[in-house]
Amino acid sequence: MRKSQLILALLLSLLSSGLVLQAQRKKVVLTGTERHGWATSESALRDFREAAEGANFIVAKSEEEFNREIVDADGIVGEITRDQFLTAKNLRWMQEYSAGVEDYGYPEFRDSSVLLTNCKIVQGPTIADHAFGMLLALTRGLNRFISNRAKEEWNRDNTGMVELQGRTALVIGVGGIGSQIAQRAHGFGMTVIGVDPKDIAPGNILSEVVHPGQLDRVLPLADVIFVSAPHTPESEHMVGPRQFDLMKQDAYFIAVSRGKLYETPALVKALDSRKLAGAGLDVTDPEPLPKGHPLWKFPNVIITPHVASQSPESNARRIAVIKENLRRFVAGEPPLNVVNKQLGY
Repeated sequence: MRKSQLILALLLSLLSSGLVLQAQRKKVVLTGTERHGWATSESALRDFREAAEGANFIVAKSEEEFNREIVDADGIVGEITRDQFLTAKNLRWMQEYSAGVEDYGYPEFRDSSVLLTNCKIVQGPTIADHAFGMLLALTRGLNRFISNRAKEEWNRDNTGMVELQGRTALVIGVGGIGSQIAQRAHGFGMTVIGVDPKDIAPGNILSEVVHPGQLDRVLPLADVIFVSAPHTPESEHMVGPRQFDLMKQDAYFIAVSRGKLYETPALVKALDSRKLAGAGLDVTDPEPLPKGHPLWKFPNVIITPHVASQSPESNARRIAVIKENLRRFVAGEPPLNVVNKQLGY
């Protein structure tokens, strides 16, 4: 073989090896939505690229770019719709930014081999703080006193001010969020009862844990009801007219996971009839809550626009989970926080 032929053969071999290596690299697409700006900050992207060094890592800055890039993507970090999923023929792994994954319950995704991971647990402390912030605002009358400030009014009306010590908290959903709420309730000297489909043994913090089928039995015991469960077909509207009727007179209702877990008309009725002392809602159904909705009119209802999970610390923990799962995906290792797609959590 001539020298020139040998060099040509060597170059072709190297080129072929490079193409094979390129073909073996996993393609990961990240959605760059404005709502999740924390995930597309320079520092977060630097962390992600460092973790996924062996991958072809792409940040889609528009929906058009995202739709184009996911067609041959191996992994996606962010959110996808059903129509988008149907075009992602090579997809093997989907990392959700949040803990809730109810948007992926359609059969094509649920029954596929695509691994779904989420950011469960890491948002628990922030959301639990928010839940207790709303409860304390109601039990200490802060919602009324704050409005007096705008009027420069020194009004010492203490109607409805109560303390939490010695009262009972019912936590519906004792997962990453609910367990943090339970800790805070216990710290305030409350008796804490949990409701969860998993078998959780009672202990120092939880005096009792019952399955969802026993919710009606424990509802009349609660002075405060916290809703912190995931939204699944089984949990949807699990707090309806009967459940609100079973609640104690002057109980408080705090919802921080998903609005579809309770029936909004039944909550409005319970507030209208003055059955409840107040409600704190970070999640509603419908969401966003439209102008003119009855829930806006109640002075003893605190509404926040689904922001309970937001804090620099919470976002840092989410980034850490995503970074580690990117590393594991590239290395072919089992990821963290794998969702049981059949159960929905």
